[in-house]
Amino acid sequence: MTYIKDIINFTETFAPLGSAMEFDNVGLLVGGTDKEVTKAVVALDITDEVIDEAVAHGAELIISHHPVIFNPLKSVTDGDIVYRLIQNGIAALCLHTNLDLSPIFGVNTCLAEAVGVKNGGFVEGECLYIGEFDEAVTNARFAAAVKSALGCKGLRYTLAEKQVKKVAICSGSGGDYVYLAKEQGADVLLTGEIKHHEILDAVRLGVAVVDAGHFKTEDVVIAPLCGKLSEEFKDVTFVRSEKCTDTVEYL
Repeated sequence: MTYIKDIINFTETFAPLGSAMEFDNVGLLVGGTDKEVTKAVVALDITDEVIDEAVAHGAELIISHHPVIFNPLKSVTDGDIVYRLIQNGIAALCLHTNLDLSPIFGVNTCLAEAVGVKNGGFVEGECLYIGEFDEAVTNARFAAAVKSALGCKGLRYTLAEKQVKKVAICSGSGGDYVYLAKEQGADVLLTGEIKHHEILDAVRLGVAVVDAGHFKTEDVVIAPLCGKLSEEFKDVTFVRSEKCTDTVEYL
C-alpha cells in the first residue's frame, strides 16, 4: 500500500519542500499524510473541473504545481475549492517553486528537454536556467520549434532573424529575467509571461524573446511527473488531468 507520506518522501528526493522560495506555500495543503492512495490526478492547477475529474476517477489525491492555498484564508465556505476538496475527501499536494528550481527533475528541466536545450543548469540563487543548442538557429525557427513542442495555439517572439544558441529559460512568469539573461550571455529568453517594457528592453539589449504562455511553459512537466511517479509507485494510478487548461483561445 502507498500512503500520501510515501509520495511526499519520494518528491523530497528531487523537489524538496525546503528548496521553495520564501514567498511560496508548498507541500500537503489539504488532507493527512496517513491517507492511502490508489489513484491520483496530476494537474497544473486545482480547479472545479479538476476536482470533478478526480471524483470521477475515484482519486484520493490531487498533485498540482500551483498551490491551492497561496494567500491566508479568512473563510472556507460551500463551493470554495478547498471546501470541495475536504467535502470529497481529496487531499492536495502542491509542488511549486521547489519543482521549478529542481536541477534533477522539474519544470525548467522538462521545458529545456522538450525544446532541445542541452547542457543546462541554474544561475546560482536564481530561477533562471541556462543551456544551449548544438547549432545556432534563427529565433523564428526556435519559436516555431517551441510552438510545436509545447502544442501552443500561438506565441509571441522578437528578433526573428537573430541567431540564437545560448538559451535562458524561466517557465511561467519570467520576463524580468531579461537583464540576467543578458549578463549570462544568452541569445534568447524563453518564458511564459513578459511585460511590454521588458520586451522593449530585451530588444534594446539584443536578447531575443520567445513568450509561449504561462500555462504551456509549465504544463510541460505534468506528463513526465506522472511517468516518474508511476514508475516509483506501481500500485497507484497517476492520471494526467485532461480538464486543466488555461481556457485561452486565439484569433
